Amino acid sequence: MCGIYGSTANYTDNEVRAKLARAQFRGPDYSCFERVDSVILGHNRLAILDLDHRSDQPFTYEYLKLVFNGEIYNYKQLRCKLGTLGYIFTTDSDTEVIAAAYLEYGENCVDYFNGMFSFVIYDRKKQKFFGARDRLGKKPFYYAYNGITFEFASQPAQISLGRNTNLDERSISEYFIWGYIPEPRSAWKEIKKLKAGHIFSFYLNTCEFTTTKYWDLDLNIGQYDGTYLTAKQELKQLLANSVKIRLHADVNLGVFLSGGIDSSLVAALATENINRVKTFCIKFNEKGFDESVFAEKIARHLQTDHHVIECCAKEGLDLIENFGEYFDEPFSDSSAIPTLLLSKYTKKHVTVALSGDGGDESFMGYTRYRWIKTVHYLFKYPIVLRRALSSLIALLPGYRNQLIAMGICTEKIEFLYALMLGGLEYSWLKQPERGMDVPFMNIWAGKNLSILQKMSAFDVKTYLNGDINTKVDRASMAFAIEARAPLMDHRVVTFAQQLPDCYKYNNGVQKRILKDILYQYVPKHFFERPKSGFTMPLESWFRNELKDYVLDNLSVSQLKNIPGIDVAKTSIMIQQHMEGKWNRFPQIWKLLVFSQWLKNQKFNQAQVYQTA
Repeated sequence: MCGIYGSTANYTDNEVRAKLARAQFRGPDYSCFERVDSVILGHNRLAILDLDHRSDQPFTYEYLKLVFNGEIYNYKQLRCKLGTLGYIFTTDSDTEVIAAAYLEYGENCVDYFNGMFSFVIYDRKKQKFFGARDRLGKKPFYYAYNGITFEFASQPAQISLGRNTNLDERSISEYFIWGYIPEPRSAWKEIKKLKAGHIFSFYLNTCEFTTTKYWDLDLNIGQYDGTYLTAKQELKQLLANSVKIRLHADVNLGVFLSGGIDSSLVAALATENINRVKTFCIKFNEKGFDESVFAEKIARHLQTDHHVIECCAKEGLDLIENFGEYFDEPFSDSSAIPTLLLSKYTKKHVTVALSGDGGDESFMGYTRYRWIKTVHYLFKYPIVLRRALSSLIALLPGYRNQLIAMGICTEKIEFLYALMLGGLEYSWLKQPERGMDVPFMNIWAGKNLSILQKMSAFDVKTYLNGDINTKVDRASMAFAIEARAPLMDHRVVTFAQQLPDCYKYNNGVQKRILKDILYQYVPKHFFERPKSGFTMPLESWFRNELKDYVLDNLSVSQLKNIPGIDVAKTSIMIQQHMEGKWNRFPQIWKLLVFSQWLKNQKFNQAQVYQTA
C-alpha cells in the first residue's frame, strides 16, 4: 500500500518533492522519484511485502519502470506460472510480478490479478504509460490530461500543486447530494478519476490518451442453480480462500472487528489460519452508538487479542479539523471519523488490517433494502394517487413522516432509491438538480433483475466505490495502515450476484447466507439485535459538545462562502437541528466538511511548498 505519482510535465526537483511530500503519510517508509527520458515517476512506500530496499519503487524490470499502489493477492501463483515461462525474479514482491505479467500478457495482464491496485508502467520501448485501477475501485487513481501533458497521483492535491486549477461547480453540487464526488469527476475541473475496472494508455510521441473498461458487473449473468446448502458450502470455501490470501504479509496483521456480521465472519475465518488474531474496535460513550460490548463478546468467543479504542467528542473534533488533509476532496460520510481514529490506534499494533467492507452491498444487508422492498409495491399505482397519500402523511408530526411523504411521490422507485442515498431532502440547495445526474441508472433497466438485485448492483457501482472505498482508503492510509477487504474479492462479488434473492434475503432475514456461515463459528444469539451502522453520535454532539463549533463555522457570514446553497434556508435548517425539531446532522456535516476543505486549499498548497 503506497502512494504513486508521475508526470510528463517538466517540474523541478523541488516541485516533485513537494508533490510527494503532500501524500507521504500514504507511504512513510521510503520516498523516491526518478527521471527517465521525459518522464517523472515517484513513489511513497509503505513496506508490506519484501521489506528489503530491492523492492523500493520506482521499480525497474527490463525496459519497464513501474509505480504501484495496492496488493496482488495471488502474486505467488502468478510468479510460479511466469517462472515456468522463463521469467526471472530477484525480489519477493508482487510489484515485480506485475511487470513480468505485462511483458507476457500485455494489457490483458489485469485479467490475471486478484487484488486492489492502481499502477502505472512506463514502457520505454513503446514510449507509453499503461495503467489500471482495480475492478471495484478500492485504490484511488487521479489524473490530469490537457491534450499534451499527462500527470497522475494517488491523491488529487498532489496534482493540483503547481498548476492553475478551477473548482468544478457541478462536482460540488454532486457532493452536496451524494456526500462524495462520483467518478470520473473530482473537485477540480482539470483533474479526473480513472474509473474502477478501467485501464488507460498514454503515448508520449502522440500525446494520445485512451481508457478502456476491462471488468464490470454482468447484469445478464445466469442465476446459480444449485441448492442453498451447496451454495453455502461453495461460498464458505470462497470466503475462506479470500481471507487466507489476504493474511500474507511481512508485517504485523490484525482485523477490524465492529461486532457486526461481516467483520465477525472475517475474524472467524482469520482464526483458522492465525493463532490469537489481533482485533480492534471503537467504543462510544453515547447510548445507542456503542457496539464495543458486542465486539468484545465475539472476541472472547474467538479468543482473539482484542483492543478497544475509546472515541470522545474532543478527539472527534481534532480529526474533523484535519479531515481535509487526508481526504483532499469534500467527503461527508461521518463514519470516516471513527475509521480514522480506529486506524490511528491500530497502527500502534499492526500495519495491515482486514475489514468486513462489501458484505452489505453484495448480500443485501442495508436497512434501506427492507424499506424499498416494502414500499416498491406502491409504485405500481399512478403518481396522482401517491401524491394524494403523500399529502396525508405530510400532515403527521415528525420529520421522518415528512421524508416518507417526499419519498412516495417520487416519480420512479429508482430515483427514490438513488436520492435516499443522498438524504432525500434538498430544499436548502439553490439548484439540486445540478447534482442529480445519477450514474449507472442503466442498472435499473435490467428486465431480468429483481428490485433487490438492482439495488445491490447499484450500490456496488456507486456507494461501495465512491463512498466506502474512499472512506477506508483515506482513513487507513492517513496513518499508514493497509486495509484489506475479503468480501470485496471480485470472485465473491460475482458469486453473490448469481445467487437467488432468497439465499441472501429471505422472510425478512438479510445477509442470510453469510449469517448461516458465521453461525458455524459464533452462536446465533450473539447477533440477535438490530443492525447498527459504523456511525458517530454527531446528532447529539452537534447539539451539545460541538454546538459552538458548528455555529461558529456555519454562521451566516461563513455560509455565504459556500457555493450552491440557499443561505437563509440553510440557516433555518441548522436551527431546526439545534432545537431538536429535525435531525439535520448529515446536512450539517456536509457543510462543515466543505467549509473546512475550502478554507484549507490555499493554505495547504503554500504550506507544502514552504516545507519541501
